[in-house]
Amino acid sequence: IAGGYHVLTRPQYADILSNLKKAKADRKLSAAALETLAIIAYKQPIKRVDLEAIRGAQSGELIRALMERNLVKIAGRDEVPGSPLMYGTTKDFLDTFGLKSVEDLPRPEQVK
Repeated sequence: IAGGYHVLTRPQYADILSNLKKAKADRKLSAAALETLAIIAYKQPIKRVDLEAIRGAQSGELIRALMERNLVKIAGRDEVPGSPLMYGTTKDFLDTFGLKSVEDLPRPEQVK
């Protein structure tokens, strides 16, 4: 999945892993976090300043929270003075949303 491997478990461990997965699923993303994640996914690699210009709000804490959940990663540095960080999505993002690649994201005109 997403260019990687899918690890399976034995049936006797299913209950334990199901409880772990449920605990992780209980931590839902806020609307602001989903908005930030969508912008990063469609515009990656993107600088924080460009992301904030699109959102019209500060996004540093949201980016940090998405990085803690391993949905967003540092994708490099821009080659301008100050070398700001650029952000992109991770393989966990693709796995979480059932995508093989970012090209599988729906086009904006398809969502309308």
